[in-house]
Amino acid sequence: MWRILLLVILLTSLPTGLRAQEQGPDWQACRAEPGLAAPVLHDCRPVEGAIDPQGRELWLRTRVQRPTGDDPVALYVVGAASSEAWLNGQKLGANGRPGDSAATETAGRYETALPIPERMWRPDDNHVVVHMSAFHGVVRLDNPVGGIVVAPYPWPSRTVPVAIAFLAAGALFAAAFGFGVIYSLRRTGSSLALATLAAVAGLQAMLESLRALFPYAYPVHGLRMVGIWVLSAAFAVLLVSYVVSRFWPEARRPLIGLTLAAVAATWLAPGFDMKTVLALLIGLGLSAAIAAFAVHRRLPGARPMLAYLGVFIGVGLLFPTWLADLSYFLFAMGFVLPLLMAEVVRLGRADQEREVALTRAAARPNCLTVATSRGVERVPLDDIVAVVGADDYVELRLTKGRRLLHAARLDRLEQELSASFLRTHRSVIANLAHVRGFERDGGRGRLLMDEGAPLPISRNRLPTVRDALEEPARA
Repeated sequence: MWRILLLVILLTSLPTGLRAQEQGPDWQACRAEPGLAAPVLHDCRPVEGAIDPQGRELWLRTRVQRPTGDDPVALYVVGAASSEAWLNGQKLGANGRPGDSAATETAGRYETALPIPERMWRPDDNHVVVHMSAFHGVVRLDNPVGGIVVAPYPWPSRTVPVAIAFLAAGALFAAAFGFGVIYSLRRTGSSLALATLAAVAGLQAMLESLRALFPYAYPVHGLRMVGIWVLSAAFAVLLVSYVVSRFWPEARRPLIGLTLAAVAATWLAPGFDMKTVLALLIGLGLSAAIAAFAVHRRLPGARPMLAYLGVFIGVGLLFPTWLADLSYFLFAMGFVLPLLMAEVVRLGRADQEREVALTRAAARPNCLTVATSRGVERVPLDDIVAVVGADDYVELRLTKGRRLLHAARLDRLEQELSASFLRTHRSVIANLAHVRGFERDGGRGRLLMDEGAPLPISRNRLPTVRDALEEPARA
C-alpha cells in the first residue's frame, strides 16, 4: 500500500517540478513580426511572475537543452490558452489557434503534447518560441499556465491515481446511496447530511480525474476549477453540520453560519487550489473543534472522531496539494463507510431493542428504558426534567443534574410519554411537573424549571403551553 501511495505522490508532483524548472526567469516576453519560416521576435523582456495570456496575445521564447537519454521528447503546454510553438525556427505544431482577439482565436485543449523530431535539435542551445492567447476563459485564473516543459514522450501514465480516485468515487457513491435509503426509512437529518456529503466528495473525485479522462478545451478548465471549489465548500459545510448535530445540537445554527461565512471568504484567496484547500481545512478545523468540545463533555464517539479529523488536518497542512488531488477522497471514503456500517448494524439492533423496550414499557409504564454506553437503564418519568432533541438521539435532562443520551426520536417519545410532558419547541419536551414559572422572551417565551436552564417556547406553541400552565391541576 505504501509503495502505491509513493508512486502516486511522485506522479502527482512531477509536473510541478518541471514547471518550476522551466517557467522561471529564462522565459522572455517579446514582440513578433512575420518571418519566412518562423516569426521574428524582438524587444524581449524577462517574464516576471506567472505567464498570463488571459485577454491578450503573448509571444514567449527561451533556451532549452535536449533531455538526456534516448527516449523521444516533446514540448508539453499545460494551461488555459491556445498555443503554437517553434523549435530552432521550425514549427512543432499548434493547439487551437492563438489570435489577437476572441474572433481570431480558436480555443485549444488545456493540455497538449507537441513531439519534437530528433532532426530539429542542435548540439548547443536550442531556441523555443511559444505563441499564446486566451480570450475564451470563463473565469479569470491566477495561474492560467500550468507549465511549458520539454520532457520525455509520452507523459508518465496517470493510471494509478485515476484508479484510486475512481475507487474512492465508487465507494462514496455507494455510501451516498446507502445513507439515502436509511434517510427514506428514518427521516433523520444525519442520514441526509451524510448521503449528501458522500455524493459531493464522489462528484469531486470525478471532476479531479477529468484531465486524465479526456482532453477537454481550455474554457472548460475554469468551470472545472469553480466546480471543485464549490464541492469542497459544500463538503466543509456538510461536515460541520453533521458533527455539530451529533455532538452540540444547540449550537448548530451559529456554527453552520460561521462555516458558511468562512468558506465563502475563501473565494478571495489566490488560486483555485488555495481556495479549495482552505475551504476543506476550515470545515475540518471547525469539526475538530466541535469534536474536542464533545471529548471534554465525554460524549460517546467523540474521541475517534477527533482522532480521525486530526490526522485529516495533519495531512492537509503538511501536503496541501495531495489533500486537494487525492488524500481528500481517501479520507472522505474512510469517514463515511464506517459510519454507514455502524448505522446498518444499529438499525438491526434497534428493531430488536424496540421489541424489548415495548415489553418493558408495558410492564413498567412509569419508567423509560434507556440504552446507554454502559448498558440499559430504567429512568422513572418523574426524574425527567426535559427531553432535548439531538438528531438521531435525544438528551434526557434528569434531576440532580444528570444527563443521558437515548437512541430515540423526539416525535416518537412525544407520543409515548405521559400527559405531564408537553412539547414546547420543535426540539424540546418539558415535564410540567418540574416547571416553576414562565416568562416572556420577545415574541416567544421561556419555561423556568426547578432544575437546570430555562427551556425555550416557540411562538406557535406559546398558547398551548400557557393554557396547560393555567389548568386547575397546575394551579
